[in-house]
Amino acid sequence: MKIGQFGESFIPVIDGVGRVMKAYSETMVSRGHEVYVIAPMYNTGFRGNFPFEIVDYTSMSFSKKMPWRIGFERFDPHFTQRMRMLNLDIIHTHGPVFSGNCGLHYAKKWHIPIVGSFHTKFYDDILQTTGIKIVAKMGARAVADFYSKCDEVWAVSDGTGETLREYGYKGNIVVMPNGTNKRVLDVSRVPEVVEKYKIRRDIPILLFVGQLSWKKNLKTTIEACGLLKKNGVSFQLVMAGQGPDEGGIRELIKKNNIEDCSILTGHLTDTGALDALYSIGDLFVFPSTYDNAPMVVREAAAQYTPSLTVAGSCSSEIIDDMKNGLITQNTSEDVAKGIQTYLGLSEEQKKEMGKNAYDTIPIPWDGPLMDRILDRYQNLIGSNNLKYRKSR
Repeated sequence: MKIGQFGESFIPVIDGVGRVMKAYSETMVSRGHEVYVIAPMYNTGFRGNFPFEIVDYTSMSFSKKMPWRIGFERFDPHFTQRMRMLNLDIIHTHGPVFSGNCGLHYAKKWHIPIVGSFHTKFYDDILQTTGIKIVAKMGARAVADFYSKCDEVWAVSDGTGETLREYGYKGNIVVMPNGTNKRVLDVSRVPEVVEKYKIRRDIPILLFVGQLSWKKNLKTTIEACGLLKKNGVSFQLVMAGQGPDEGGIRELIKKNNIEDCSILTGHLTDTGALDALYSIGDLFVFPSTYDNAPMVVREAAAQYTPSLTVAGSCSSEIIDDMKNGLITQNTSEDVAKGIQTYLGLSEEQKKEMGKNAYDTIPIPWDGPLMDRILDRYQNLIGSNNLKYRKSR
């Protein structure tokens, strides 16, 4: 198959959805398919040796709070010419904004099937950016309208699908989870990471990996750690990432008097270093109610580190409380109690929870998951019941 993966962000600025697109593309190419990633242009030059082709279009910055960029693909003659030459069999768009509408345009133009994956809570993003509820509601309705134009709609979790229905979408939804490959840890990287970030191994490590943004519920995490310190609990809070709210997060860390037990590493692009960080974490603290199917929870589990999530979040769907992770209520007090409960377990109990997380949470990309994805592609390509198929 010749497959187009369309997304709102990609290398060198890559968010969680971009990482999903990269995994899709690399795995499909390894199975003999021809894959093209269509995304807005951030810069030019060398971007790495990838087994797929990146076809990017002219764009400009949209918002410092979001990784999306405004695209001008219809006014980019070079992009249009390249797209004309691809002769794709199917389009898979991972967002409903600029590249999503680009994918929809070409699905109509070439009369080929289009799959739309819903990853992101756009209402929350728009509200955070504009501060205007009516604008966020209008945006949510536009998102629902976009997905109604796709031949098949995928959501990355049950809760994500419910969110799309809340936006007004009324069609069928296929739940298609994200995968995570279990990488073998290079143990030689552990002392390097410990030394570089001055991490102590003699006290528990509470880990967060992701965008430093309030939408990740980091206020709850920091306040919970403040309560732990007041209760005399020893810990280190290690936060890996960057984001628009880093300054405010540092201020809240100071306000909660946990500067001496907090480490902000910045953004980690080195997979080996990130795996080493996951492996030394005692507990991955992720109370986000924003994320739909966070890869970081799966990646932590792939290094035997269980996660703490909050009840009702999409992240908690894959957690069996006190078996392969923890689920608490969404308050600083409850998160603090959850952390303290975990830290109070015996080493044998902690090890068992980490092993259960490893065994039950990560789903390899190249396995039954990719079989299912490619089967659905093939069925759509062979179907006569498509929105934009020419009548035969």
